[in-house]
Amino acid sequence: MNEHTTEGPDWFKRAVSTPREDRVVEVAGCPIHYLRWGDTAKPGVLLVSGSGAHAHWWDFIAPYFTDHNCVAAIDLSGMGDSGHRPSYSSEMFAKELISVCAHAGFNHDKVIIGHSFGGFVTLKAGLIYGDQLTGVVLVDAPVRPPDYEWERDPKYSPIQPKRVYPELEVALTRFRLVPAQPCENQYILDYLARHSLAQVASGWSWKFDDKLFAGFKIGNMSEDLSNLACRVGVIYGENSQLFSQEVADYMFKVLDRSVPFVAIPEANHHLLLDQPLAVISALRTLLAEWRHSKPQRGV
Repeated sequence: MNEHTTEGPDWFKRAVSTPREDRVVEVAGCPIHYLRWGDTAKPGVLLVSGSGAHAHWWDFIAPYFTDHNCVAAIDLSGMGDSGHRPSYSSEMFAKELISVCAHAGFNHDKVIIGHSFGGFVTLKAGLIYGDQLTGVVLVDAPVRPPDYEWERDPKYSPIQPKRVYPELEVALTRFRLVPAQPCENQYILDYLARHSLAQVASGWSWKFDDKLFAGFKIGNMSEDLSNLACRVGVIYGENSQLFSQEVADYMFKVLDRSVPFVAIPEANHHLLLDQPLAVISALRTLLAEWRHSKPQRGV
């Protein structure tokens, strides 16, 4: 794909044409691909996408943070251009995050920001490696009460079996958001679709490992949230299908009043796509506040 001919408004085209590096680090025998923008002398920010997604979901977000930060976006194992594993765990994903931070040259002053499933992985990294982080930001990553049954249908997986399409243009028309939602920014969906496909022997197919959630256990996220010691921020879509007011109230109760909760107006679950500039503004405000204040939580 020639990114310099990408459709979309000027802000988007400038962002995706910003120079970046493709880098790879091996973590527990698996190659983990990530992208890096900016000056490595600046404090680090690592961006983590949701299930089945990839680092390029942040191409039009990351450059807006390079004034103050060196920014990286990771392909978790089983996603994007990273390798696949025989099985996956939240602890291994957390290890991938902290390994990419080290490989990218981030020092102790770093923040991890995760969207959706990437938020759950970010939470696990904050729990295990919180003493190495400035803080974590959960972006529309709902943590539900302990009595909530996470797998209401044990046969359901957010990643469905992959198909192979004979031609690229046919495959591009099959790109879908999960969960489904409206998104008026078609230029973003087209951009992501092209970065989500790889050529295989008989045509084109999606890059993600469709066995990623076979046997995967999300763990007790409510317990993890209550035990999180590092700084934390919460950003969610006001119209999110997953992040209800009940979820927001529960998370606010588990955390404390010093934790910022920001609802993005007119945003659904995939708020990076339907309200990208509002998300950029919210994240920049949060990071600026953290640069100039001391933690009030028990860290």
